[in-house]
Amino acid sequence: MRLLFVVQRYGHQVAGGSERCCREYASRMAGRGHDVEVLTTCALSYVDWANAFPPGTEVVDGVPVHRLAVSTARDNRLFATLQLRMAGRNPAPIYLQRQWMRAQGPLVEGIGPWLLERAGEYDVIIFFTYLYFTTWAGLPVASSLTPTVLHPTAHDERPLYFSLFDLMFRLPSGFGYLTPEEGELVDRRFRIKRPSAVLGVGVDLDGETDEGAFREAYGLGDRPYLVYVGRVDPHKGSEELYHYFVTYKERNPGELALVVVGEPVAPLPPHPDVMFTGFVEESLKRSAIAGSLALVQPSYFESFAMSLTEAWAHRKPALVQGHCEVLVGQSRRSGGGIPYKGFPEFEAAVDLLRADAAVGARLGDAGRRHVEQRYVWDGLLERYERLLELVSRR
Repeated sequence: MRLLFVVQRYGHQVAGGSERCCREYASRMAGRGHDVEVLTTCALSYVDWANAFPPGTEVVDGVPVHRLAVSTARDNRLFATLQLRMAGRNPAPIYLQRQWMRAQGPLVEGIGPWLLERAGEYDVIIFFTYLYFTTWAGLPVASSLTPTVLHPTAHDERPLYFSLFDLMFRLPSGFGYLTPEEGELVDRRFRIKRPSAVLGVGVDLDGETDEGAFREAYGLGDRPYLVYVGRVDPHKGSEELYHYFVTYKERNPGELALVVVGEPVAPLPPHPDVMFTGFVEESLKRSAIAGSLALVQPSYFESFAMSLTEAWAHRKPALVQGHCEVLVGQSRRSGGGIPYKGFPEFEAAVDLLRADAAVGARLGDAGRRHVEQRYVWDGLLERYERLLELVSRR
């Protein structure tokens, strides 16, 4: 099949979860013999969408990537003002919602004309993430010319309920979901019946990871540590995790450390027991997970946590935010995680893993079995191909 993936940012330097998910799907579908291209922007950072890549076409992992310039970088003061206005009105008038969308970005005026000219060349056009301008402006054009699939990567947040998205969610020919909880959420919100599949994101189980490489690189020695992998952003729960951990160390002095691996969108205060690495290469990230006591996923809003399946691939247990249905669902289906709600449960879970290594080993082994059964790439992509073939026939 000839496939076009459309996403707001693309590249190895991009740390976002939905962007990485799109890149994995695109490059691996190309590896299975499909004719794959990507349409994206010149932006690197989602904070301002400033153009960081040159416009035009480049090849990434063997996939042609067409980059369109962002027309206007995000004015964060204007966007913050519109966010407040949207929060204060229920429902917000449609003109205000459209202003919010354009201010949120990435504002790419050229995406409609590009798709209008070329959409008919593809068997299926696949959009990642419902939230951004690239999907909101691109999906209506593409869906009028060729079959389309939307990967919403949706979670239960206020924008999902904007009437701005009512029509957009009725345009795709099919949906690709990351978890059953995401599919149920979209069904409750929009009441749409289309071909769909719950897919998730695959993990690589081949090859060995050097558990000591990260420890050596950052001077951790034999010190036990919890690891968080993701954006350092209050919306991802990193601020709450930081305060929970600092409080834990005040009540439980010792060698335990917290390692934070990810893009520092909202930097946290320095602390002698907290290590911030920023963005690291994939091999070092895997080493950080493999050498940890446990992975912590504190986000309240997720459609799928790749860091969980990566931890389970390394037979590591996970502590997950108990207020997030998706994370709780992933943990219960796998048997590889402990949900917590509030600091007392967080403290008890950490104490349990520190006191009894067998508990962590059992959780990690259960997680590994789950990943082997559900998230090996070959099986996942076979399910994906069946969905795309069904959509292309319709």
